[in-house]
Amino acid sequence: MTASLSSGAAAETAALQQVLAAEHAAVWGYGVVGGLLPAPAQEPARSADRAHRMRRDTLSALLAGRAATPVAAAPDYDLPFSVADAGAARRLAVHLEKGTAAAWHAALAALTTADLRRLAVTGLTDAATRGLQWRLTVPGEASTVPFPGSA
Repeated sequence: MTASLSSGAAAETAALQQVLAAEHAAVWGYGVVGGLLPAPAQEPARSADRAHRMRRDTLSALLAGRAATPVAAAPDYDLPFSVADAGAARRLAVHLEKGTAAAWHAALAALTTADLRRLAVTGLTDAATRGLQWRLTVPGEASTVPFPGSA
């Protein structure tokens, strides 16, 4: 019984680390997004950045509380495509929210406590909502996606 509890706790910790890594990437990415948007359009990027920083800090504290060293942010990240203007910055924001939604979605399978599952569902919902808001600003982007965060 102890071995399965230990492996369950290890799986939860690993899932939380994966989400933390995605949140680190989102924080870094929103620095790029905000830098390319005109001033009137920067507030959604600042708001998203604050939300991802809050989730990052929450996850870091949770992991530290489990005696796990939270995964560190990378010094930089590869962009998935060239981001040189406001349109590409908005597409990057969509990409960042897809990535965090996918990480939260994947974590759900490993999380067993109600509090952690609630955190994951909230993280997934928030990322899906922000993703929708960004998709509405990108011409040709579908406004909704079925089952956000799933492959």
